[in-house]
Amino acid sequence: MVMARALIVFDMDGVLVEVTESYRETIRRTVEHFTGKPVTCDMIQAYKNAGGWNNDWALSQRMAADLGVDLEYQTVVDHFQKLFLGNGSDGMILREKWIGGEGLFERLSHSFDLAIYTGRPRYEAGLTLNRFAPSVIFDPYMTADDVLRGKPHPEGLEKIRRQRPGQPIWYIGDTVDDARCARAAGVPFLGVASQAHSTRAELLALFQAENAVAVLDDINQLEAFFANR
Repeated sequence: MVMARALIVFDMDGVLVEVTESYRETIRRTVEHFTGKPVTCDMIQAYKNAGGWNNDWALSQRMAADLGVDLEYQTVVDHFQKLFLGNGSDGMILREKWIGGEGLFERLSHSFDLAIYTGRPRYEAGLTLNRFAPSVIFDPYMTADDVLRGKPHPEGLEKIRRQRPGQPIWYIGDTVDDARCARAAGVPFLGVASQAHSTRAELLALFQAENAVAVLDDINQLEAFFANR
C-alpha cells in the first residue's frame, strides 16, 4: 500500500522566522511605553510558557495590567501596530530573520506537502512570506483571520485536516500553546527550542508533558528527523 504524503504544518513565529527583535521587542516596547517599567524577554517568555497568550496584543494588555496600568484593548493594538509595521521602512517587522536554510523547503517539498497555521493576521504573515519565501508553496495557509478561536484551541488544525482528509499531518511549533493545539487536534507535534533559549529546560518539560514526538533546535533539523523515522 502506498502511504499518503504527509503534510508538515508550520507555525511562523520562532519556527519559520526569528522574532526576538520584531514581535517580542514590540511587546516589550509597548508595555514599557504605557507603564514606564522595564520589561525583559524572560518576563514575556514566562507568560508564553504559562499558555493562553498566543495573541501578542492581548499579552501586552495583560502585562501592562499586571504592572499596574489598565488599558483599552484597542489602545494597545494601535500603539503595537504603529511600532511593528512602522511607515513601511522603519517597522519592527523588518528586523525579522528567516530561519530555514537555503533550499530547505524545496527539498522538503519533494517528500512532503507544506502548510502554515499561525496566530499572525493574514496581512502580516503575507508581508514576511513575500519577503523571505515568495516561491515556497504553503497550502493550506491558515492565519488568525481564518479561525474564531486561536491557539491553543485546535480549530485551525481541525480546519486544515478537513481540507486534507486522510492525509497524515505534523505540526511544528515553539510554544506550549502550539503543543496543546496539536494534542487537542490529535496531530503529532514537533517542538522547536534553540540551545540558546533562556528557558529551554522549562520548555522541554512543557513539550514533554504535551506528548511532543521530539524537540528540535530549529527547523533545519527536520530533514534528519524524518530521515531517521
